[in-house]
Amino acid sequence: MAEEVGLDLEELRQLQNIAKRPRVLNLINSEISNLEKLRDSAVSSNAKPKVPVTVPAPVSSSGKPVSSSALNYMYISLEGVDEDKVQAEFKPMSLDIKIHDVQGKNYRCAIPKLCKEIMPEKCKVLVKPKRIVITMVKSSRGNWLDIHHKEDKIKPSLEKEKDPMAGIMGMMKNLYEDGDEEMKKTIAKAWTDARSGKAADPLKGL
Repeated sequence: MAEEVGLDLEELRQLQNIAKRPRVLNLINSEISNLEKLRDSAVSSNAKPKVPVTVPAPVSSSGKPVSSSALNYMYISLEGVDEDKVQAEFKPMSLDIKIHDVQGKNYRCAIPKLCKEIMPEKCKVLVKPKRIVITMVKSSRGNWLDIHHKEDKIKPSLEKEKDPMAGIMGMMKNLYEDGDEEMKKTIAKAWTDARSGKAADPLKGL
């Protein structure tokens, strides 16, 4: 139990470092205080001398502490997971977590394209009694608005280079496929007239 409390304290202190709003900080500080009391109580009940528990900051392969702003966490709520049956594959822009034989079932959590790059060799998976904690180490600092990659909403417009009739013809094709026999005859005639040059507007007869 003491070990689990220590792990929870580690995560809360990491969140404490990145939290900014007073209310959030108060909630985190309160929970840290409660867990510290619970930890001390667990140590006393085991008749062991109270030893200050120092929770080390995450350390990179270079030996330098990893800042909380460089970490991103993802949680999977799942009980009864055997750590030996969890397969994790991290790549710079993706992750794939496979969880085998949990009460006879297999689970998978895959993100084919992350919001930003991570450092695969520093990422890790921690299995707890009721959940799995996935720790991703970002290649660059900064907040992620979403764990999934989102294409830029604003892209250069190429409409001027396209055939101005392409959109209309596409719409006519959809109407033809979904319409009744009368609609199909009308669209077929308008389409033929437009191709032969008899009608400038292929929708004029609709």
